[in-house]
Formats: sequence, C-alpha cells, structure tokens
Amino acid sequence: MPARAKHAARAARSPAPPMPALDKLDRTHRQIMDNLDALEEMLEHLADDGADERARQIAAKVCAFFTSAARQHHADEERVIFPALLATGNEELVQHVRRLQQDHGWLETDWIDLSPQLEAVAEGYGGVDMAALRYGIEIFTALYHEHIALEESLVYPAAVKQMLADQEAAEGRRSTF
Repeated sequence: MPARAKHAARAARSPAPPMPALDKLDRTHRQIMDNLDALEEMLEHLADDGADERARQIAAKVCAFFTSAARQHHADEERVIFPALLATGNEELVQHVRRLQQDHGWLETDWIDLSPQLEAVAEGYGGVDMAALRYGIEIFTALYHEHIALEESLVYPAAVKQMLADQEAAEGRRSTF
C-alpha cells in the first residue's frame, strides 16, 4: 500500500489551532518596547505641557495596546510556548517558565493599577498624580524589560529547540509507517 493511502485512511480530526510563530511574538516584544518608550515620552510631555492633545493620543494608544495586543501575547505564550517547555523536565528551564508565568500575573496587576491613570490622561482629565504615575510606569517598564530579556535570551531559544525536536520526532514516526 502506498504511503499516501496509509495516511488517507486516518480518521478525520478537527484542525489544531495555529501556533503563533516566534517571529510574531518577537514583533510583539518590539511593540511592547515601543509602547514603553511612548509612556516615557508621555510622562515628559505631561510634565511640560499637561494633558494636551499629544499626551491624550499617546495615552490612548498605549492603553489600547496593553489592553489588547499585550494581553493576547501573554495568552499565546501561556497556551502555546510554555506547556511544552514545562514538560521537558529541565528543572532550570521550568523555573524560568514559572517565573515568566508569575511575571504575567504581576504585569496584569501593574496594568490594572496603571490603566485608570492613563485612561484619565487619554480622556483629557487633569489632576493626575504625576509621582504615582511615574512610579507605576517605572515598575511596569522595569518588569517588562526583565521579562522580555529572559524570554528572548533563554526561553524562546529553548522553545525553538523543543519545536525542532518535536518536529523531528514526528517526522521519524511518520517515516516508520
């Protein structure tokens, strides 16, 4: 029986969800960094010019990004990247992934604290506590920088290695049919 006929006889299954490519995740990291830079720009602008149109635009853009794309990015990592790495049994790698999962929770908490102030700026309301806003942005930015550095230096390379090993194993299983 030809190999193609063997494969055609398999039971139909629902398609697996598409896996986000690591380059898409890396692009999101660049977008995160750009939005963190925009927060710094907004702080300086607020200090100099108050909640004018430019400050409002920056705040609205940053709010939209961290409320949607950044959250989806974390969900994609939790769903697609982290499970395979947690299953490797590599204790050091598992510890790094657990730290990243904890970071996701802290980043969400930090965003929940920070976003009302940024929404107020986006709506043009005055009276934002600049010291509290600056502190919140510093904490949020520092954690994101550490988080992305860990992902890109250790976790994403391990994910690529794991994906290649899984792919080779799958191809090896296919060739034995």
